[in-house]
Amino acid sequence: MWSAVLGTELDWDFITVPQENLNNRRIGQPQGRVLGGSSAVNAEVFVPPSAIGFNAWETLGNPGWGWDGVAPYFRKFHTLVPPDEAVQKHLGLSWMDESTRGTGPIQASFSGVVEDPLGKAWIETFKQLGFDFTGDPFGGHGIGGWSVPAAIDPVTKTRSYAASAYFAPASSRSNLEVITHATVSKIIIDGDTTPTARGVAFKTQSGIEHEVKASREVILAAGAFQSPKILELSGIGDESLLSKFGITTKVNNPNVGENLQDHLMTGVSFEVADGVMTADSLLRQEPELVQAAMQMYQEHKTGPLASAALLSYAFMPIMTQALEKLEPQLARSLDELVQKLDAASMSEHERQSLDFTKSLLRSGTSLEASGSLFMLPSQVNLHNGPKQAGMTKDVKPGNFVSIGASLQYPLSRGKTHISSSDPSAAPVIDPRYLSHPLDIEIYARHLMVIEIIAKTRPFSDYIKPGGRRAQPGEAKVDTLEKAKAYIRETALTDNHLVGTCAMLPREKGGVVDHRLRVYGVKGLRVVDSSIMPLIARANVQTSVYTVAEKAADIIKEDHGLLSNKLT
Repeated sequence: MWSAVLGTELDWDFITVPQENLNNRRIGQPQGRVLGGSSAVNAEVFVPPSAIGFNAWETLGNPGWGWDGVAPYFRKFHTLVPPDEAVQKHLGLSWMDESTRGTGPIQASFSGVVEDPLGKAWIETFKQLGFDFTGDPFGGHGIGGWSVPAAIDPVTKTRSYAASAYFAPASSRSNLEVITHATVSKIIIDGDTTPTARGVAFKTQSGIEHEVKASREVILAAGAFQSPKILELSGIGDESLLSKFGITTKVNNPNVGENLQDHLMTGVSFEVADGVMTADSLLRQEPELVQAAMQMYQEHKTGPLASAALLSYAFMPIMTQALEKLEPQLARSLDELVQKLDAASMSEHERQSLDFTKSLLRSGTSLEASGSLFMLPSQVNLHNGPKQAGMTKDVKPGNFVSIGASLQYPLSRGKTHISSSDPSAAPVIDPRYLSHPLDIEIYARHLMVIEIIAKTRPFSDYIKPGGRRAQPGEAKVDTLEKAKAYIRETALTDNHLVGTCAMLPREKGGVVDHRLRVYGVKGLRVVDSSIMPLIARANVQTSVYTVAEKAADIIKEDHGLLSNKLT
């Protein structure tokens, strides 16, 4: 039901420019406009980050940001709460390790129940396909199908997010004041030879301009779209762009707003066999079932309203052997494409990103996933774009289960920049989805796997023989060309935007250094998803919390306030 808040006053409700490689569709970009930011409006899916992904950050020029350097902060922000023994067995949670469960304020729990057969069938099906889950996802490693937790407090059955877990306990502090309904105009930067952040200018809802002074430093945490926007409004960015809007350049850095990365998602909804219960009745707002669900939640904190929408997940390499039964020569054609890529014309950062992707394709099943698969017990109407709010509209009669796919480490890079010197104006957003030729090739191969899952027992036992698909037309992705066409027609953002104030050496495209300090300015840091040089595996909220916890220690250390460093 999370999509109910999209497009409301709780959502910045941005949208991209037309995307050439998505049939010129514009793609909605929801962002939380509420205390807690997007952690207050996301789908609560709690997928941990990858050790290999963070190690790549360090390789790109960021000492201390490898897995060994960030894992203590990952464990610090969350607590993974196991369900009872029967549910653990049903959901296949034998991988859980006490040492990696964490001890932090964000609560992660499992919503599955033994009465639901789909979650168990998902895990057993991946076993049949040779991908029984191996590793510990909360230890930074894992391949195969597994049951994913959600950011839901297991006691209160409410969302566990930044505002409830971090702000609420600190809200009564005398040295903390939070101002809502305010729009930042710019960061106040003084000095020509040594620009220094001195404070922030902002405008309240009444239209009155205010300034707040910083005694030590300014910390910017406005997200992948609005952090670069605020930097540009403050005179930090590409001088040619700033001068176009009459903004005096303080620091000329064309890297600001570049390196935008995101995950796309799409999938197919299959009609389930008679007697299999799904959430479609709730999507249709059938009065009796809605009332029953509300009563279950209000009286017992149980039922669908106490659960996340997505309960089943898989980290996957390309299933070459299985896919070639659908279409021969898929492995060979991908290898040939990789060989044709002209590395000589790439920047050093682009070559490093490509090398990382090549390493995933070579690793087979042993190291890291290049794609993810996921399952939701309802229809998902991705064709009702351009915004995600359309996913739960125009609901067809009947019951469905949806299998989706996402590309984990896209090579395509986009950008976001100011559209005006007016702080209230939305930024121009161009993710350039699928602009790198390798992305569609890898993504389409992962999408094809959903046809294999739907025909493999025991999951296939719950699909109606000859049943409908909720999407228009044939909605089949059993060949490479069909899968590519389907992605271009239906894929939407997975809301995992990162990279626009990249933590990289400045000559490689960086905006901040490994201490998160903005290049060329004293007393200014960025701490949010925009600093990520390479997109994290799957849902990025866990990586954002990890970055924030590490940043807190970095800042305290730089000011001589850190008493105990995590190890």
